[in-house]
Amino acid sequence: MEFDKASAQFVYEAQDLNGTEKLAAFLANKAEPGTVIALDGDLGAGKTAFAQLFAKHLNVKDTVNSPTFTLIKEYEGRLPFYHMDVYRLSQAEADELGLDEYFYGQGVTLVEWASLIEDILPPEILHIYVETVTENKRRMSLIGRGKRYEQWTMILKENGV
Repeated sequence: MEFDKASAQFVYEAQDLNGTEKLAAFLANKAEPGTVIALDGDLGAGKTAFAQLFAKHLNVKDTVNSPTFTLIKEYEGRLPFYHMDVYRLSQAEADELGLDEYFYGQGVTLVEWASLIEDILPPEILHIYVETVTENKRRMSLIGRGKRYEQWTMILKENGV
């Protein structure tokens, strides 16, 4: 399913990686067990960089890198952090993996290329679309589905990052 940027509840323009980190820090501080963040965007737009910064502010000490070939990497932080990259995964394969254990567990799940498994994502998620504007600048469009995530986007819209 295509991300509908026109429906974004909050659009954030990060001038550089420090700007991206501010949004990642805000969201990591809000995270609680069962938080699911869906990331989509252009190839090379900074989804993994966002995940690394998010993990940093979740107090993950290990190096977080792209799980493209392993699909799911698990890390310990303030909460367990599950980093998924489903780019090479078919819908049928995703169905067989039992991802619900992660989505509804005690940790935080961040899924890169989430739109590829839209049908099995929880009904309540924070969906972020990352776009390259210039070499350093990124535009992040956020849609919160569910009370918790709608509240997060409202706080961001009212107060900024």
